[in-house]
Amino acid sequence: MRAVEVTGTIDRQGHLLLDQPFDVDISSRVRVIVLFSEPTENTEIDPDDTPNEEVKASLKRAFQQAKSGRRIPLAQMWDRIDD
Repeated sequence: MRAVEVTGTIDRQGHLLLDQPFDVDISSRVRVIVLFSEPTENTEIDPDDTPNEEVKASLKRAFQQAKSGRRIPLAQMWDRIDD
């Protein structure tokens, strides 16, 4: 048996709709394991999930700084990466 991980949606009728078609020329029955998140009251916020607007603003600031010659020396670039 071969395993392939894909994403999809289960509609209200219980049909599984895959986001992308398989790139395999096989037509046969399959075994499906469905993993889904249960709604909880204490849904954790991903610390790496920075809002798009904040990322765009940061990129614009960095681009303007680079254009004006204000650059961080390469030796200092990773100093605060783990903060």
